[in-house]
Amino acid sequence: MMNSRIAEIAVEKAAYSFDKAFDYVIPDSMLDKAVAGTRVLVPFGRGNRKRQGIITAVHQGESKSLKSVISILDDEPVLNDEMLKTAAFMKSHYFCTFYEAVKTMLPAGINYKVTTMYGAKDESEFSFDELTDEEKRVYNYLFSKRKAVKSEVLLDAFGYSTTEPFELLVQKGVLYKSDEIFRKVNDAVMKMASVTPEVDISGVKLTEKQKNVFELIEMAGAISVKEVCYFTGVTAAVVDALCKKGLIYFFDEEVFRIENRQKDSSLKEIVLSEEQQSACDSLYNEYDSPFPSVSLLYGVTGSGKTSVFIKLIEKVIDDGKGIIVMVPEISLTPQFVSQFAKRFGDKIAVFHSALSLGERLDEYKRVKQGLAQIVIGTRSAVFAPFDKVGLIIMDEEQEYSYKSESSPRYHAREIAKFRCSYNNALLVLSSATPSIETYYYAQTGRYSLNTLSARYGKAVLPEVVVADMGEELKNGNTSGFSDVLLQNIAYNIEHKKQSILLLNRRGYNTFVTCRACGEAVTCPNCSISLTYHSANNRLMCHYCGYSVPYTDECPVCHSHRLTFGGTGTQRAEKDISDIFPEARILRMDTDATSSKSSYEKMISAFADGEYDILVGTQMVAKGLNFPNVTLVGVLNADHMLYADDYRSYERSFSLLTQVVGRSGRGNDKGMAVIQTFTPENLIISMASRQDYNTFYSNEIKVRKAMLYPPFADICLVGFVSQNREAAFKGAVKFLELFTEEAKKNYPNMPLRILGPTPALVVKISNKYRFKIIIKCKNNSEFRALLSKILCEFGKSKEFSGVTAYADMNALVC
Repeated sequence: MMNSRIAEIAVEKAAYSFDKAFDYVIPDSMLDKAVAGTRVLVPFGRGNRKRQGIITAVHQGESKSLKSVISILDDEPVLNDEMLKTAAFMKSHYFCTFYEAVKTMLPAGINYKVTTMYGAKDESEFSFDELTDEEKRVYNYLFSKRKAVKSEVLLDAFGYSTTEPFELLVQKGVLYKSDEIFRKVNDAVMKMASVTPEVDISGVKLTEKQKNVFELIEMAGAISVKEVCYFTGVTAAVVDALCKKGLIYFFDEEVFRIENRQKDSSLKEIVLSEEQQSACDSLYNEYDSPFPSVSLLYGVTGSGKTSVFIKLIEKVIDDGKGIIVMVPEISLTPQFVSQFAKRFGDKIAVFHSALSLGERLDEYKRVKQGLAQIVIGTRSAVFAPFDKVGLIIMDEEQEYSYKSESSPRYHAREIAKFRCSYNNALLVLSSATPSIETYYYAQTGRYSLNTLSARYGKAVLPEVVVADMGEELKNGNTSGFSDVLLQNIAYNIEHKKQSILLLNRRGYNTFVTCRACGEAVTCPNCSISLTYHSANNRLMCHYCGYSVPYTDECPVCHSHRLTFGGTGTQRAEKDISDIFPEARILRMDTDATSSKSSYEKMISAFADGEYDILVGTQMVAKGLNFPNVTLVGVLNADHMLYADDYRSYERSFSLLTQVVGRSGRGNDKGMAVIQTFTPENLIISMASRQDYNTFYSNEIKVRKAMLYPPFADICLVGFVSQNREAAFKGAVKFLELFTEEAKKNYPNMPLRILGPTPALVVKISNKYRFKIIIKCKNNSEFRALLSKILCEFGKSKEFSGVTAYADMNALVC
């Protein structure tokens, strides 16, 4: 038997049921580069389709019957040992494939895409006259290209929806087909010029311009052609002429597609309060210990938690370890980056999805190359490719945006804990309204607790008024804005102060109904009402993206008696503009912030006083610091309280507390107005008092009685199919398999099972959804049981049209 070097490779697009490391022979020419953490191209499956994969390990073994690696895709490993272990952790805890975890860790720009290519064969290999006119058209198009063309280009050129016409021509021997691999984004390079070594220009005839160019390049040593042209006033042709004479040579130098971040040396040192200093010292002592630790920094809104972060980082940055600072929303990154850049300059890198693919790739490479030591970003920042992590900070740790809703369904907090455990690092969880689980662990000693009980400096918590909208209606006020809110907005406009209005619903009207038949206008693809958007006069679905121009005809009974209901941010913006036509109003929601730099521009404009009123969804509620904001209005506190989820009270309390905390952060006392039809509601009352301790005491009792986290874990098993009955039957079969296996091999495992029942939104994008809820302990035994049944179900031919997935502690159960 032949003994060879064997690579164990996790392959992309492998089904979860069959996901494992596959063995491939490493050709001798690739031995140097074929190491763990390196991506490769391999033949996969019966058809030997080219697939990407990543080497997880290399060993010596028998190569008989094994396929060989086609090519190595990376010059050096993209994942180190820590990140390979993180991928394995994600596979076992989040029931995803190994390569799904790998793709999640890497920036989209670094990924490769395997593309099907079609090319024209020589006419001597087939009978051209026997082709149809359309087939001749396809052949002539490809023949004129003189090379293979990407399938997506061909589909666009001929208007086809599938590649079937090209496949038929392949079968007839008219076209050839191949799979090629392309990187999604190339490195950015700049054309540089340098003097040829030991060149002698004596006797070489040069024009005056050429002499000037040569002297500049000689003096600079190496300089970009763009700079040469700028400083000498010549065209690129003059520079090219020197190269042709052999006096200079060109080369490419990689450049980064990122903004220049300069340290502000004029900044005064941050002076911490006694309470802040105590928290900072305590956190540093935990950082300096030889063991991993998790600490909760619990501080009221405006207590100066960010200042504590900065001072802590200043104390640890010289250790050379990586530092990750996570925020829950892209809208929060501009203020954080601005504050941190002034102190740490180009040691900062930014990770979030609003960056272009090229920018994301470049920021990743800066970290990988050790050029940046602090990463600021949303949940993807937790995968920053540091060789050694020293400190991870999660601001607003309670926010559900830290949890991924698509596979891998990970929570950034759990990945951060894993990385800190691996590196003996410190994880700081920060919030004015910690999640119930986090505060429970801090109270019971699993996490340490540091508290900031007062606002920094002279700032005090705002006065909160709860406006009874039922009474407003009785008094004839139908505007949707209480008298007290309108009075204070008018006062702020007059006195050059700013206001923030929160309405956590996008669009103009949140639904449209028919007064004749009573039906709501719903999405044809989803079991959800369409939302009216005034900006484009369209009805839109916020789940699948379906949209249709608005007409006043009912799609059910065809009468013309449609009426609008519910208010979104677009409607609130218009209504407040009608009441205060002189006010400068800015709306901030996902519809208004679709472009790459829109978040930063909006926040900067509002901070600079260019607007009087900021209307927005939850992205205006957290983390933002505007000293001139002295009024916050919550336009509808009720709709968030009664969601079909055990966390609805926690989310409502957090959002209300956070948005109230945006007011009065400067020298002027602030006010907040919470509008509600249920002013006696305890959640609203506690949030208006910023009384987290009472809220926690009440909520933890309910959690314990109902066996909700932190006293148990809740696993949602979802079933998705284009056929409603198949989805339901799949759920029933899964439950049968699961309970049988549990009784047989895990008789003492504590389980409580609910369902199957329809999902909260039963149809999305023409696929029906059912769910099973399992209350459990998320330990290795339970994960082994669940993984076994997921794999068994996935291999079942009877339910091949049903997709099953598991979501541990899902956002909505």
